[in-house]
Amino acid sequence: MKCPFCGATDTQVVETRVSEDGASIRRRRRCAACDKRFTTYETADVRMPHVVKGNGTREEFSIGKLREGFRRALHKRPVPAALVDAAVEHIRQKLLALGEREIGSRQIGEMVMAELYKLDKVAYIRFASVYRSFQDVEDFRDVIRDIEKK
Repeated sequence: MKCPFCGATDTQVVETRVSEDGASIRRRRRCAACDKRFTTYETADVRMPHVVKGNGTREEFSIGKLREGFRRALHKRPVPAALVDAAVEHIRQKLLALGEREIGSRQIGEMVMAELYKLDKVAYIRFASVYRSFQDVEDFRDVIRDIEKK
């Protein structure tokens, strides 16, 4: 680790502590050249996969877009924000656990559908109507029948 004061690369770790949330490690260091102390933080570098759209274009995963999809589907529905946040976090964790560099937008859509099904059936149908491009009333009936069967 390079000293921020003199630029020397010979530094020594004096003390190490895990943060309260366990997500990072705090290290106190001492420079062997100038004897000054400084603090560094070590965290995991986790990257979300890129999203491959239906037309083949790629873009960075956006948690904002994911939240917006939930917001639109759940508009004026009695679902607490905490449950929505938990669903979004659940999808984010699933994506990280896959360990893939790229993921299809369809796969993310299916994850959203599964979470909406658990949260609110009306929101599930709303999202499905756009996601699956419903063409007529019969498409809605099919989804409603599937919900009633389960």
